[in-house]
Amino acid sequence: MRLCFLLAAGVVLLAPTTMPVSQSTPTSGQSARSSDHAPRAEVIPIWPEGVPGLLPNAGPEVEVDARVSNVHTPTLTAYLAPEALRNGTAVIICPGGAYRRLAIDKEGTAVAAWLNSLGISAFVLRYRMQEYGHPAPLRDALRSVRLLRSQAQRWKIAPDRIGVIGFSAGGHLASSAGTLFDSPEGRTGAELDRVSARPDFLVLVYPVISMGGPFAHAGSRESLLGANASPALIDHLSTNLQVTRRTPPTFLVHGGTDQAVPPENSVLFYTALRREGVPAELHVYQDGAHGVGLETGHGPISDWPTRCAEWMTVRGLLPR
Repeated sequence: MRLCFLLAAGVVLLAPTTMPVSQSTPTSGQSARSSDHAPRAEVIPIWPEGVPGLLPNAGPEVEVDARVSNVHTPTLTAYLAPEALRNGTAVIICPGGAYRRLAIDKEGTAVAAWLNSLGISAFVLRYRMQEYGHPAPLRDALRSVRLLRSQAQRWKIAPDRIGVIGFSAGGHLASSAGTLFDSPEGRTGAELDRVSARPDFLVLVYPVISMGGPFAHAGSRESLLGANASPALIDHLSTNLQVTRRTPPTFLVHGGTDQAVPPENSVLFYTALRREGVPAELHVYQDGAHGVGLETGHGPISDWPTRCAEWMTVRGLLPR
């Protein structure tokens, strides 16, 4: 059984350096991980002119058990949909991991393979985390939107159909991109800042939304904002408090038995969208633990990708 809600409301650009890789061949410290999910990928540095605020003793990325940490050089790994299926829609994928690590297979390459099967080109984002804190992850997400929009013709994507999907803490980052896309802290002074960073749609899967109060995920908050964040900063990064009429249409899904990130997070964001008249759809399932990803065998919540594809079709993001 599930509870469902539906609201209908109606320059000089930098050309990134790219690094084509096969799934079995790491390049420049980045790994397009060996996996059955996607046969080939292209790794795209999102800050080719230099990562803003790069730490002097950054060190290499670490990948253990399909979890990536210590990201200092953010990248997009591009998985383009097959030519015969490609429909122009693109999605940036933000894996979760409490702003400490990235579940790069389960909430990254597996999601890219699913999106590719729908004809959607997918771009898995390796974003900076606890080593930097806010606003580095937000800057990485917004830079990714700007980069894809500015180079849309190159990847054969529609510049007005670029979405962001996020899981857990990656859902917080996706919702931040959808609410703080015009905020000053999301800019670095680069020429590319002149390109719109507003996503055209959001998909939030068991997302962290609130940074304070009884429903907050303390680990994500500490990693992003530190142990002694001010009440003002906590409110600023509680994305339900930042929703406006310009927030993109959003699909949300959450499990009712999620003990890590309570489903009230998704309800708070949905309620804020409803208040502002933003088209939104929320699925809260009676059962469903945290971190199910695309796994089958978890009951009705395992059908969320089908529900999401239906929503994208209604939104005109997929052909009918």
